[in-house]
Amino acid sequence: MKTVYIIHGWDNSPDKPIHRWLKFELEKNGFKVVVPSMPHPKKPTIEDWVAKIKDVVEQPDGDVILVGHSIGCQTILRYLEKLDSTVTVGGVVLIAPWLTLSNIDEAGQRIAGPWLETPINEMEVIKHAPKIVAIFSDNDPYVPIENRKLFEHAFGAETIVESGKGHFTESDGVVTLPSALEVILKMK
Repeated sequence: MKTVYIIHGWDNSPDKPIHRWLKFELEKNGFKVVVPSMPHPKKPTIEDWVAKIKDVVEQPDGDVILVGHSIGCQTILRYLEKLDSTVTVGGVVLIAPWLTLSNIDEAGQRIAGPWLETPINEMEVIKHAPKIVAIFSDNDPYVPIENRKLFEHAFGAETIVESGKGHFTESDGVVTLPSALEVILKMK
């Protein structure tokens, strides 16, 4: 059975409407869905968040699809680069992923700094995830649209640009994301 792991973002939780909606829709389509609570979401660290995915994903293989939002995307990429050389997952969907950020206050810069400054081994990520889809919004206040080209170049990601979805949060009016559901269903 295909299992989808949804990794929420910074200062977020599994209870957000978009996560609940996606879980419901995927379960209707025969997927097992796991949406873990990530540790200390107000102050996410690379070590703790990657360790959490390692704990939650029991057996990474072709039946595993990883879905992330914002810093959850970074976490997934960093998890993938550390996998055993023979492991390949079934697919990756990244919602509002970033390698650069904008409009982050000083406190946010202290948290985001290690994530922005610690390199990701792109070739290792690609080796473990042959199918990566990254979904961006054309008006995301935090994720500059140039991240689209960065993800296409660095990870060979297929990209989708949504119009007017902000950072894909409830405060942006986003409680569903049909494009993400459609991409995951094609990975089945």
